[in-house]
Amino acid sequence: MTDLAPILSEETTMNAVTQSLRAAAPRLPTPGSPELEELLAALSEGASERDASRTLPFEQVALVRKSRLGALRLRKEEGGGGLSLRELLSVVIRLGEADPNVAHILRNHFGFVERFTQPSVGDRHLRWARLVAGGDIVGLAMTEMNAKNVGGVEFETRLTRDGDDYVLNGTKYFSTGSIFSDYVLVRAQDEGGRYVSAVIPSVRDGMTLEDDWDGMGQRLTGTGTTRLANVRVAPEELIFDDESDGVGFGRPYHGSYSQLFLTAIVAGIVRAAAAEAAALVKKRARTFSFAPTERPVDDPILQQTVGEISAAAFAAEAAVLAAADALDRAVASRVEGRPALDAAHDGALAAAKAKIIVDELAIRSGAAVFDAGGASATKKSHNLDRHWRNARTLASHNPAAYKARSVGQHLITGDPLPLTGFF
Repeated sequence: MTDLAPILSEETTMNAVTQSLRAAAPRLPTPGSPELEELLAALSEGASERDASRTLPFEQVALVRKSRLGALRLRKEEGGGGLSLRELLSVVIRLGEADPNVAHILRNHFGFVERFTQPSVGDRHLRWARLVAGGDIVGLAMTEMNAKNVGGVEFETRLTRDGDDYVLNGTKYFSTGSIFSDYVLVRAQDEGGRYVSAVIPSVRDGMTLEDDWDGMGQRLTGTGTTRLANVRVAPEELIFDDESDGVGFGRPYHGSYSQLFLTAIVAGIVRAAAAEAAALVKKRARTFSFAPTERPVDDPILQQTVGEISAAAFAAEAAVLAAADALDRAVASRVEGRPALDAAHDGALAAAKAKIIVDELAIRSGAAVFDAGGASATKKSHNLDRHWRNARTLASHNPAAYKARSVGQHLITGDPLPLTGFF
């Protein structure tokens, strides 16, 4: 964990920090690099067994931290990879293929990077850029069971003054990735109702991170409960929405990227299902008495099944990357200092369309794997249902039916998509 106690002074330039980090850190695992391929191979190894036995991937997340994968989107001059969203999401698809649990653990981290370090505003982002460049991972504690959602979110988690500092109290649910993280971004409201983000170390006294997620899929993401009991927070650890200069959670369509990140993981699951289906047919020794060929590998019906799953993987990836292009255009308008609401809406529209089709392709492909493997493929020891379970679980985040309805309404009446939530 990076020590953030000394805030960067005026005399400490980001170039000096960047040079120091680069001297001590390994090369970033950028697209096409051997570093990325080695990391993906390490994450893929044992992924099915971890899922089946519910073995949390602490070792795998440690490899991600060491590789500084979380800095891929950070600007190069601040020690990052400077990747576009399209480039980053191409990596996320591969991560989803290798281990969708690890990919999902990182979603809130990359959401943090996007909101508070890219694009940056002034010098305030430097403390956050520094910890990301060093490899630290940021989790999120946002959702509350009792929160009013329709029309907006009201948090029961409260930030109150305590001398020169503050304290946080409340309970959060679905804190994906936080048990693996170095820092946790906690969403709250202060005594006056102002919305605020507190970015605090995950080991801060009074904060308890629980692994009580019992979903049928994405079992290893640490999507559990966060309890906050008089957690002390320093003023420099706070980002108020009304002081975030148009970035952060106050930005229109800020959730589009987080939604597309999930869809990229789902696209990766389809890739994994395609590879698994092909491997199943190659290994099959037995077939049916009414099969058209003696050998399963020559069976045109099984070949068609594998081909259809492979085509679904191709289409899913293409949809995600096309939506990423639209979001890149929205980001460009912000970086240029003229944020365009139309561009942000176009990105949200593209992300919604991608989710609608990719979710369907993934759920169908996860089931089709068994058409390639036959009844023996349903053995629990093979754990082949993980593709369907994981895709179905991810698809249940912000259901596609709501997206389809909003897309249709926009095309018919011209009404824009909702500004808030994962649109």
